[in-house]
Amino acid sequence: MTENSKDLAKIESTEEHEYASGLAVVSPDKIADPGIEPHRIRMTEKSVKHEKAAARQVSALFSLSILGSAFAVWAYFAFPFDGETAGSLRYNTIFLGLGITLGLFGIGIGAVHWAKTLMPDAEVSEERHLARGSEEVRAAAVEIIRLADQESGFSRRKLIRRTLYGALALFPIPAIVMFSDLGPDPKDSLNHTMWAKGGLRLARDPDGTAIKAADVQIGSVFHVIPEGLVDLEAPDLLNEKAKAAVLLVRVEPSVITEKQREWGYEGIVAYSKICTHVGCPVALYEQHTHHLLCPCHQSTFDLANDCAVIFGPASRALPQLKIEVDAEGYLVAPGDFAEPVGPGFWERKV
Repeated sequence: MTENSKDLAKIESTEEHEYASGLAVVSPDKIADPGIEPHRIRMTEKSVKHEKAAARQVSALFSLSILGSAFAVWAYFAFPFDGETAGSLRYNTIFLGLGITLGLFGIGIGAVHWAKTLMPDAEVSEERHLARGSEEVRAAAVEIIRLADQESGFSRRKLIRRTLYGALALFPIPAIVMFSDLGPDPKDSLNHTMWAKGGLRLARDPDGTAIKAADVQIGSVFHVIPEGLVDLEAPDLLNEKAKAAVLLVRVEPSVITEKQREWGYEGIVAYSKICTHVGCPVALYEQHTHHLLCPCHQSTFDLANDCAVIFGPASRALPQLKIEVDAEGYLVAPGDFAEPVGPGFWERKV
């Protein structure tokens, strides 16, 4: 055995050496068990006055949550969005958000303050048992819960308990109010868009300039609206745009399906921009893979295969809009989408 081999054997047999065969080796007797940190007596444990003050502070925070939730509901109706002016949306968002923030802030900070000042802070370490415990162990667990309730004062601190119940009861109400006012079931309204008029030219979003086929190069992407949409008044403009928005892409005709070539023009294809998951705008195109991506929840559609879903929560392909070219070389849509646009979380009537 060479000298180097002897040295290596000596290193590998020494437990105190930091490295052996590329792995760190630490002797277990070198690290002492620090144990549980000693308990530090708090002011609420020394003084009844401080204990009562802390209880009032916790209750005040829970009460703040109650007021915040109530304020959010009031603000929702006091500052309605009229659908036209940005100021109405700004005030609605600010005051509604402020109320919801106070509702959540009061519950969160109140619970933390309660735990840090009034609940026991002694650390407990115990083994985790995977199997069902014996009756004695289960009885002991029930006793621990009873003692925890007694020590935390949840049952006897009526002021804290009642304000907590009130905060938890009122906090979801703003969300319930908002969700209940999302609007009526669209029923079959998503079966028809502005493209149904037929013969409408494809125009750039947002200026409404008509698009010629010659303007669309391979790999380019156009955000498209129907020609004439910009002339509509609010709220019709937003309502129609939300259904009729289109993404226009040009690829090599050989990479797409026969149906896509029939519904497109020399590799130019148009698809609904509204994601079939929850309606976010599909606005990202990856030229090398021909994938369309929804930035909200990462639903991915394969443009080279009828925009079928290849990843994410969306459940169906993006609807394709049939396009042609008129006598002046402009891209036009002879009719509407063949299927409803938008998300599929309600019953559809096709």
